[in-house]
Amino acid sequence: MLEGVVKLLRCPHCAAVLAADGAALRCGEGHVFDVARQGYVSLLGREAATRTADSAEMVAARDSFLGAGHYDPLAALVMGACRRSVGRQDEGAVVDLGAGTGYHLAGALQALDGRVGLALDSSKFALRRAARAHPRIGAVACDVWGDLPVTDACAAIVLSVFAPRNSAEITRILRPGGTLVVVTPTRRHLRELIGPLGLLSVDEHKRERLDRTLGPRLASTHESGWEERMSLTRADVAALVAMGPSSRHSEPATMAQRIAGLPATVKVTASVTATTYRRA
Repeated sequence: MLEGVVKLLRCPHCAAVLAADGAALRCGEGHVFDVARQGYVSLLGREAATRTADSAEMVAARDSFLGAGHYDPLAALVMGACRRSVGRQDEGAVVDLGAGTGYHLAGALQALDGRVGLALDSSKFALRRAARAHPRIGAVACDVWGDLPVTDACAAIVLSVFAPRNSAEITRILRPGGTLVVVTPTRRHLRELIGPLGLLSVDEHKRERLDRTLGPRLASTHESGWEERMSLTRADVAALVAMGPSSRHSEPATMAQRIAGLPATVKVTASVTATTYRRA
């Protein structure tokens, strides 16, 4: 694992700094964490919540859908937000909460020469891919809802793309003046599929709740969006559904039957907002 990544990490048991020790990481209190041969390290705490971690099937579906380029404009939106933000910070890493396969983090690092990236996720299947998504990424298994195994004030940018947000921990790991980039779906996102497939819908008060959660610690500075109608095949739709939370709320056979009832090609609205927040 990259030296620049290791110095960002702390022990999930005692919060002591970690150092490389052969094919493992070790803290001064004697806690040892092996680096998996796939390139990621597990820093899950004793009470970490992993029940909602993405399965191997969900990760494969996400890799397939993103690899087809359907969300390339979303990646460009995230990259633009990072470019605008990083001018205030001459140091600091990019930390991606709920990073999945590392798709968005890899794009951000392409836009930000020289910085290291830290992919945090609870899914070992996702982290195996994230560890290979970019040469400057370090992948770490942890509970992104809980205490992060990350040192204080180490991040110039924190990403949360369709992912959980722990405002206290985000504020702790951001450098003064650092930026949080949050991507959330609007009410129009995937609207053509919600009814026919029984997908989860977006809470109409999502933005208000987001601002309430982050507001005490982080101030909104910029907002931009991406909306277009994607042309998706049934296979694309199957991958899109399988990679998201709706896959946990439906029987595979029932969902397959519903998708089979769609036209061979369907127009589906993608609609998201990227909001940047600055740490005072």
